[in-house]
Amino acid sequence: MTELSAGNTLLLEEEEKTSLEAREFGFWIYLMTDAVIFALLFATYAVLANNSAAGPTSQDVFELSHTAGETALLLLSSLTFGFATIAMTLGRSGRVVFWLIITLLLGICFLAMEFVEFQGMLEKGAGPEVSGFLSAFFTLVGTHGLHVAFGALGICVMIGQVLIKGLTLPVRSRLVRLGLFWHFLDIVWIGIFSVVYLPGVM
Repeated sequence: MTELSAGNTLLLEEEEKTSLEAREFGFWIYLMTDAVIFALLFATYAVLANNSAAGPTSQDVFELSHTAGETALLLLSSLTFGFATIAMTLGRSGRVVFWLIITLLLGICFLAMEFVEFQGMLEKGAGPEVSGFLSAFFTLVGTHGLHVAFGALGICVMIGQVLIKGLTLPVRSRLVRLGLFWHFLDIVWIGIFSVVYLPGVM
């Protein structure tokens, strides 16, 4: 009877691992489709970057120091998420929660700075309806900001799951997938900083 029970347990564990592997593969597919969306938005911006329609140009509305602060926050948040992942491999749920909270705070600060940037541009009369350049800018950067907001929400859920369920195999799998998503957003932002902001002020 004990052997039968152990066999059923092993079978369930294998089924769970197979299910989680399928979800991880599906998540990679999602990331690839998201990458395609951002690639299209980057291409659209590249085409419309000089179409200011006699309105404000990038040099009129971009502040590189402000954007550098946003970049520092997001890069640092990627580092702290990495610390959370390391803590997970060590089985230290308390440290995982601690680093996830730090990551969440950094992400919220990034969103707050982005909101301030958008608000300042709107006050200068540089809204998305003014020109093709500004429409492409708000669409690209706004889409990224929306992804960061969903990522921050995901971190909140993840903190709750670690606290309630502990570092079970499904929780670990979700944490790894969320980490992939968060690091992906970091890479996209580096692209935005390099393609949008730097050429825009030079």
